[in-house]
Amino acid sequence: MRARLAVLPAFAVLLGGCSGAPTAPSPTTPVTSRAPSPASSPAVVPDPGFSALEQEFGARLGVYAVDTGSGRTVAHRADERFAYASTYKALAAAAVLDSGADLATPVRITDLVDYSPLTERHVGGTMTLGEVAEAAVTVSDNTAGNLLFDQLGGPEGFEARLRALGDTVTESARTEPGLNRWNPGEVDDTSSPRAFAADLRAYAVGDALDADDRDVFTGWLRGGTTGAEQIRAGVPAGWVVGDKTGHAGRYGNQDDVGVVWPSGGRAPWVVVVFSDRPGLDDESDPALVARATGLVVDALS
Repeated sequence: MRARLAVLPAFAVLLGGCSGAPTAPSPTTPVTSRAPSPASSPAVVPDPGFSALEQEFGARLGVYAVDTGSGRTVAHRADERFAYASTYKALAAAAVLDSGADLATPVRITDLVDYSPLTERHVGGTMTLGEVAEAAVTVSDNTAGNLLFDQLGGPEGFEARLRALGDTVTESARTEPGLNRWNPGEVDDTSSPRAFAADLRAYAVGDALDADDRDVFTGWLRGGTTGAEQIRAGVPAGWVVGDKTGHAGRYGNQDDVGVVWPSGGRAPWVVVVFSDRPGLDDESDPALVARATGLVVDALS
């Protein structure tokens, strides 16, 4: 593991709103450029109750959410570092799409790690690269996550892809399962809510991916099966959510990142919620993420 000081670099790519009148795009309509441009005076919503949630749950909560139509944002500890756990799999899958790799390429399944519910069915055989990426995003298959790292040139290659988006914050150092062994104050395998949201926005809503690849990526996000109690539970019925959860299994870490398409054809929101607690063996609670999302909904609505 690389030793680093826990110093957060300034992240130059901000998540301001787009200029001009807000539109109501479909889930595949880009509303940002590859590197989202800051608005001259984005509307930042004051803390709608995140501090009270932290006290209630005995947790540290990091939130960044942006309405990509209006540019309104909600932020709490948005520039602090949190372990990203399995949420990286969403960005890694998008980075593979961005690389131009052929999703039909066969990938041999050999070295399994813990929690690999889909890849374990194919040991000794192959899956397509597209099936591997889908498994990583939709069921959080850990072997699939490592295979995405392999496709990108390891954690360093994944990190380089994020740097190309303008992300100078996210640090990727280890593969599964080691990336989950985060301790407070460490920098490896962490990001900030603001930085992660910028990456997710570029891939899922902006034009970092071409239209066809963006459709594939957002389809994987919407097909997620692990987040029913988190962001999905915090939005009104009828809203569409595509998300990727993360859970390191230590320090009460519980994360969820996603794109929310409100009803009525409104522009999508990008929502990132990270959380942890002070004790190594503290339990995580998906309800904290759901409640935080509910506060985001109230604030942005």
